[in-house]
Amino acid sequence: MRRKAGLVLLAFAVFFTALSPLMRFYAFPRLAKIPPSQYQEMVLEVKPATLIDYSTMQPKKVDKLTIVQTLKGNVEESEKIEKKVGKDVVVWDALVHVVGPDGKMVSQIPERYIFDAHTQEPVHAKGEMVDGRAVKREGIEFKWPFLTEKRDYAYYDARSDTTAPIHYKGTRNFRGVEVYYFEQTVPWTEVEVPNTLPVKGITPESVRKTGTEFWYTTVRKFWVEPTTGAPVYGEEIHKEEMRGGTLLEGSGRDKVTAFAGHAKIREDYIDYTVDLVKSQRTLVLLLTSYLPWGFLALGAALLTLALVLEARSRRPGEPGEQAVPEPEPVNV
Repeated sequence: MRRKAGLVLLAFAVFFTALSPLMRFYAFPRLAKIPPSQYQEMVLEVKPATLIDYSTMQPKKVDKLTIVQTLKGNVEESEKIEKKVGKDVVVWDALVHVVGPDGKMVSQIPERYIFDAHTQEPVHAKGEMVDGRAVKREGIEFKWPFLTEKRDYAYYDARSDTTAPIHYKGTRNFRGVEVYYFEQTVPWTEVEVPNTLPVKGITPESVRKTGTEFWYTTVRKFWVEPTTGAPVYGEEIHKEEMRGGTLLEGSGRDKVTAFAGHAKIREDYIDYTVDLVKSQRTLVLLLTSYLPWGFLALGAALLTLALVLEARSRRPGEPGEQAVPEPEPVNV
């Protein structure tokens, strides 16, 4: 019986030991993915900020601007694209909506971001756009890959439609969470006139006809939880200028600041994001660490127990295991 029990334990030991690397290197890459229906909202504030006054074409200071960023999963579109490309795809319909201190819209830029649900790499498909213009992204945007590494990544900047490295700057502690800090600087670049402008009568076409150009630069900062690849905090030092053309003739300048400020995530959204990322981190660790190491430890324990039972089954001199001597012949 001991020998049979030992063989059963040995079989289970082999099973759980083999399951350990399968869970980490086979199951995890296939099970860990962004859900197609995910919805996320983030609110940032700029205190103070500089805005252009279109009535005078002069910059003015305001106490605060509010930036509302939403990411909404488009399940119907993702299913259509998945049928064509043959892999799990997420489609995010994003919107950056900027509101002034009076509650009126300052600007808004819609965006459609299509990416691989497992790796976060962009997927090029019909509908990929920024502010109504078709684009072809290279690099990540919004989210880093699962198990983010301590290295630079190619990051897509939607405003300038360019991709540049976002640099790993070290490991830090943010609200009790170990994070990787990344930073990217987009140098002054000419960008498209936004499709939605806050003043009636001024359209992108009318601005282009004046010969006035929009230029943009930003310093982008992210604190990323490496297990999930999700940013827990972010900041952006943003500046846009209008340069040249007849639109600025009355201002007495050849360029004027259209928008400038240091955007930071609002405090209540920081707490919400940190709590959300902590819960997601536990799920990822379950597949990458807890279960693989747990199965390996269980396999080792079962193997040890199987060897102990096997050794006991071979031990001589135990009751019930002594050989019965053959009867000797009796002489008459």
